[in-house]
Amino acid sequence: MTRIPEPTPVPPSAHINRTHENHNQDQNGNKDNFSVPDIQLQIRDLKHPGAKRFLSAVDAADCMTTATLNLLKLLYHTPSDPETTVPPTSSVRLILEDIPGVAYTVGHGADNNIKEIHFSLSYIAQINPSRVADEINGVVTHELVHCFQYNGHGAAPGGLIEGIADWVRLHCNLSPPHWKQEVREDWDAGYQHTAYFLEYLEQLFGHGTVRRINDKLRSNVYAEDVFWIELFGREVKDLFAEYTKSFQDLHN
Repeated sequence: MTRIPEPTPVPPSAHINRTHENHNQDQNGNKDNFSVPDIQLQIRDLKHPGAKRFLSAVDAADCMTTATLNLLKLLYHTPSDPETTVPPTSSVRLILEDIPGVAYTVGHGADNNIKEIHFSLSYIAQINPSRVADEINGVVTHELVHCFQYNGHGAAPGGLIEGIADWVRLHCNLSPPHWKQEVREDWDAGYQHTAYFLEYLEQLFGHGTVRRINDKLRSNVYAEDVFWIELFGREVKDLFAEYTKSFQDLHN
């Protein structure tokens, strides 16, 4: 879903490489070899202006494949590394239809392994012409994160789930120009607000911090009073207070 002046620069750890190959390759030539599930596209109104815009701006297979590989690289180690476990998502269908809002993702199947991303044709139709491809890639990337992330067995706050998705979008260089880093009252305000807090934690505790958060959401039922202390030895409210102070000190 898509919800900074220009955003505070965040060093990218994954780039859109516009390739159909089922792997990412780093500067040393090493391949991650992540598996991309079955991907499908369904357009429910080909005559809608948003459908023409989508088809003119992006290649759906390329968009979904690249976004999937980028998010897997950010949230998981390589498949041979047992430290994290990629969810058993077996297929993702991108459905373009005339719905209110921007987009949402749902899961089906016995293991919730069949995913559907519903993307608004009306929203696509009104995107600034200069940003159509980037915005489509950004929204699809965000929604695909929901197809591959963990949620603390359904107990994690929605703001954390949405924040992780937007954190991935930040690191794929797909943040829209209206995003800005600003402090909200709550750490789990969601979307880019929580994404920037997560980036603060990533820099404070080191590369792979958000990956660790996601993996703990796999193995534990989320309970705020123990989740953050077990990860970082500190309560999230204290971490957020430090983030707020560091932001205010930087901008005062």
